[in-house]
Amino acid sequence: MHAPRYCGIPTFMRAPFIEDPVEIDIALVGVPYDGAVEARSGTRQGPRQIRDMSSMMRSIHHVTRVNPYELCRVGDVGDVPFSRIFDVEASHRDITSFYERLNNAGVWPLSAGGDHSITLPILRAIAMDRPLGLIHIDAHTDCCDEEMNSKYSHGTPFRRACEENLIDPERMIQIGIRGAANSPECWEFGERNGIRIVFMEEFARIGVERTVEEARRIVGNGPVYITFDVDGLDPAFTPGTGTPEIGGLTSLEAQGLIRGFRGLNLVGADVVEVAPPFDPSGSTALVAATVMYEILCILAGSRITNS
Repeated sequence: MHAPRYCGIPTFMRAPFIEDPVEIDIALVGVPYDGAVEARSGTRQGPRQIRDMSSMMRSIHHVTRVNPYELCRVGDVGDVPFSRIFDVEASHRDITSFYERLNNAGVWPLSAGGDHSITLPILRAIAMDRPLGLIHIDAHTDCCDEEMNSKYSHGTPFRRACEENLIDPERMIQIGIRGAANSPECWEFGERNGIRIVFMEEFARIGVERTVEEARRIVGNGPVYITFDVDGLDPAFTPGTGTPEIGGLTSLEAQGLIRGFRGLNLVGADVVEVAPPFDPSGSTALVAATVMYEILCILAGSRITNS
């Protein structure tokens, strides 16, 4: 007997809830943390709303005909537990510890945040033996040195990741950067260190196809991680986020980018910065859930290629 899609325990894309990671190949993870946000908090509620909005996701991709659940064992492993939610560095250690358990079991993570600071402790767990390439879709570079007198905010993760040799800046591309919230310090850090920055004005000129070609050239054949901040999209599509910037990607362009990364040596990904208090309709979470599904399809293909 099949229950309606609105019934049962809410999991990402109605995947089975799995407590033991050795039983799966790809883990869907919630990281309900927003303790590193400067203003407009609420992303701690993101994973729950994304789970709710993902209940209508079907199994087979209508364009690529990929069924990720036939290619791999996929399960929702629940949310990262936190010991001291108001301590950023302690919370980051909790995240790293959770992902080390997944990594030790040979499981690849696909995560929903949470603020963008969560990517740093995830990378600490999965990039222990080599720096990764990075595809970063966002309105902001998140390469500041400090925010709020802290080295660990949602505006600093990729500067720290470069410093800790978790990512190779010459195999990193940032797509959709724009807006007054970006200080020269942030993009100048990237330019000094070889990060390829595709500002939104350039993206509007060259389009999805050429941006995909550039991303594939930059990251090459080595292992790569995708991090997707929903404020990379225009707030017409994702109003429910803490730091919206006008003039962003459309939802169709975002799907086109992700589909263009099919065949890359993808080893993990996250979708972050969904803040439900700013979008009670759930449309932002629907975008995030759909992006997670798009990534799951290519992550499953990568897993099969590398197994």
